[in-house]
Amino acid sequence: MPHAIATDYHWMAQAIQLARRGLYTTSPNPRVGCIILDKNGTLAGKGYHVEAGTAHAEVHALQEAGASSRGGTAYVTLEPCSHFGRTPPCANALIEAGVARVVVAMTDPNPNVSGSGIARLQEAGIEVISDVMAAQAAALNPGFIKRMMTGKPFVRVKLGVSLDGKIALANGVSQWITGPAARRDVQRFRAQSCAILTGSGTARADNPSLLVRPSEARFEDYPLHNIRQPVRVVVDSKQSLPAELQLFNDGKTTYVATTRQPAETESPSHVLSLPGKGGQVDLSALMERLGAMQLNEVWVEAGPGLAGALLQQGEVDELIVYQAPKLLGDNAISMVSLPAFDTLAEAVELRMTDSRRVGNDMRLQFAVSSRSEVD
Repeated sequence: MPHAIATDYHWMAQAIQLARRGLYTTSPNPRVGCIILDKNGTLAGKGYHVEAGTAHAEVHALQEAGASSRGGTAYVTLEPCSHFGRTPPCANALIEAGVARVVVAMTDPNPNVSGSGIARLQEAGIEVISDVMAAQAAALNPGFIKRMMTGKPFVRVKLGVSLDGKIALANGVSQWITGPAARRDVQRFRAQSCAILTGSGTARADNPSLLVRPSEARFEDYPLHNIRQPVRVVVDSKQSLPAELQLFNDGKTTYVATTRQPAETESPSHVLSLPGKGGQVDLSALMERLGAMQLNEVWVEAGPGLAGALLQQGEVDELIVYQAPKLLGDNAISMVSLPAFDTLAEAVELRMTDSRRVGNDMRLQFAVSSRSEVD
């Protein structure tokens, strides 16, 4: 079995940086980067996947490298595809280009690939080294990986809170607890998401757009002419929201998740009729539906009811909390609605993965431990 050498890690790190340039645009495809060295170990070509339906990272890199690919080494952050989708297989392209060696960060979780791309390269006599910086490559695509493995998207819940864990005053006033830097930071998370999920209470009270505001996102090297806007999904079990909300009137796609069947006058394509659970939309069924719609990453901006229900039902992968240095007091509204626990064993377990200052606020990121639903 061939082993990676020291320079493999250097070039794979470069390929991962390239893949990050597709962070906001590749949905529903994964973010992938590729670097080609010629037979002398000199950089010959590089590329990354920009948008679904267009050339994959390997094709961009091979086109730039040209004849220099022959006898060279390719570094790819995700196993080259081996099936015909909207574009031809990249494994075939590498074989036809005559590369002698391919270094792969991680195996593709897509069951249509899942090792077959590596096998095809090896059958063609190409030396393949895999699992080089696999964890770093996987971190680029949590939603794609989860959807391929479970059928559900990766779910992030965002909360803007005070130091005492409140999201609004007792009278409901919440704008703005956090500062402008934190609000700009949120735009980047919105932009990399496939869908923004909210509840009917938030939609009715705030009448938000939930769109990416390009003036606040301030992307560098954005590869498309226009910002790719995520779809919006509103959980409205009884389908009672007024049609005048801007979510329904700005020309961008909004889905309504409800337990009701759509009326004849409604567009069925924008109504997600789902099973009920305790009188509310079954959130597990909702996530399965969003996964079937090829939505990789879901960003939740909702009130304490929906945020708490998602946590209780085990549908949250990451909690992102923007915490402002303010105290709102005992009567203010808490960040999530959870039942009264009798033991600490019932508590929702979190693992901090990152903390950093954003303007005058803190951004705290937590992985949510897998847990059974609290009855």
